Amino acid sequence: MNMTSHPPIETQPTVGKADAPVSIVEFGDFKCPACKSWGENIYPKLKKDYIDKGVVKLSYINVQFHGEESTLGSLAAESVYRHDSNSYWDFHKKLYGEQPGENHDGQWITTEKLLKVAMETTDIDLQQLENDINEESTIEEVNLAESLVNAYQIQMTPTIIINSVLIENPFDYEKIVTIIEEEIEGN
Repeated sequence: MNMTSHPPIETQPTVGKADAPVSIVEFGDFKCPACKSWGENIYPKLKKDYIDKGVVKLSYINVQFHGEESTLGSLAAESVYRHDSNSYWDFHKKLYGEQPGENHDGQWITTEKLLKVAMETTDIDLQQLENDINEESTIEEVNLAESLVNAYQIQMTPTIIINSVLIENPFDYEKIVTIIEEEIEGN
C-alpha cells in the first residue's frame, strides 16, 4: 500500500460533508477516457454508499496531461467553481459526458463547447466565463492544481488518494471500500 500525505483541498471543488471522516481526492483530466469511465462507473457507487451518508467527501484536482485542451477545460471548470460553485459538479459531469467515445484525442474541448456546457448546467454569466477562458483569469487555480500534480508525482489519471493512501487501481471498488472502512475504523 502506498502511503502519502493528503493533498490540500481547501480551494478544490468538494462534494460531501465538510467534516466527513474520509477524504478522497481524484486527480483527473477532462480529456482522459479513464477519468470519464471512473466518473460514470465508480463515482455513483461511492456517492450512494458513502458520500450521501456523510462518511466520505470527494475533491477533484485538475490534471493537464493532454495539453492545451486540458488547460482550457481546467480554466473553464475553475471559473465555474469560482462564480457558480453550486453548479460546478453538474458542469463537471456534463463536460465529461461530452467526451467522444472514439477519437478522444481529437480536439473537442473548445471555448464554444465549454460555453455550451455551462449554458446547459450553470447560472454563470457566459460572457464572464468566456472572458475568464480568454484572459486565463483562473490560471492561478490551474497552476496550483498543477503544482499538486507535481508535488504528489501524479503519473496517471485518474489517481485516487483516500486520506493518505494512494490506490493502485482506481477501478477496484472493493479495494476502495476496504480502505474507506479501515479509515472509518481508524478514526
